Amino acid sequence: MSVDQKFSSWEEAVLWLRDQPDRRQLVLDAYYDDPLLEAAERYRSSEEWRHISSYLKGRGGTALEVGAGRGIASYALAREGFGVVALEPDPGRVVGAGAIRDLACRSGLSIEVVEEFSERLPFDDASFDVVFARAVLHHTRDLNVACKEMHRVLKPGGVFVAVREHVISRESDLDTFLRQHPLHHLYGGEHAFLLSRYVDALSGAGFCDTTILTPLRSPINLFPYTADAFREAIVERLSRVLPLRSVWQTILRSDRLFRMMLSVAERFDHRPGRLYSFIAQKAAV
Repeated sequence: MSVDQKFSSWEEAVLWLRDQPDRRQLVLDAYYDDPLLEAAERYRSSEEWRHISSYLKGRGGTALEVGAGRGIASYALAREGFGVVALEPDPGRVVGAGAIRDLACRSGLSIEVVEEFSERLPFDDASFDVVFARAVLHHTRDLNVACKEMHRVLKPGGVFVAVREHVISRESDLDTFLRQHPLHHLYGGEHAFLLSRYVDALSGAGFCDTTILTPLRSPINLFPYTADAFREAIVERLSRVLPLRSVWQTILRSDRLFRMMLSVAERFDHRPGRLYSFIAQKAAV
């Protein structure tokens, strides 16, 4: 099949992608590689997950992963001690509910799998202590309804963690983002919203005390870079402009100066589809 043609399912697209030698790194970065248990463990040990888990510190009980995909975050949540329900509408054995069931079986972890969409959560009010979504909100068919549903099923005092959501600066940037996305042409389904659109949907759903994690200053949004790798990439780019590599390395070795540089850079960062994350609370009764 030509790369310019769209596949009939995301599972079919991923199977094709995994057979392309020149896309190997993309497959690894997306955790689409097998064995799935090894991919899930790699995610759990990633800098991204370490920072996500810091927002879950001191919490326990039940967790719902919405749009669970292959179940890598459900695996990480279960390894953190949560009782996990993975919501995934796609039944696929490679990137859907079938894959999650296989992962639960192979890992020996108790992960309940429910095949449904985020706009129609089949759970009672106040069922979960944590609701987690990785790159899900920008895929929703109705962002407002999805956020209201996730707020509804959270217990009072619970936390909603939505990570790696694509943001555009203006609506006209959406086409540019979709053209540049490395996977959208395979099956479609990608999207992005204005930052205000996410914030309004969360506040409109009833969430409070929402923390916004910006693109350049949170390791959650930097993946596949680590913070150190990102620092080195900046040194490399600056050295091309002014070939003083050792000087740039010395300057950026200071965390304070590095953070200041990123803070300034974010003011000019209008890349279509840059990543934001959100940590939102449900008010305690």
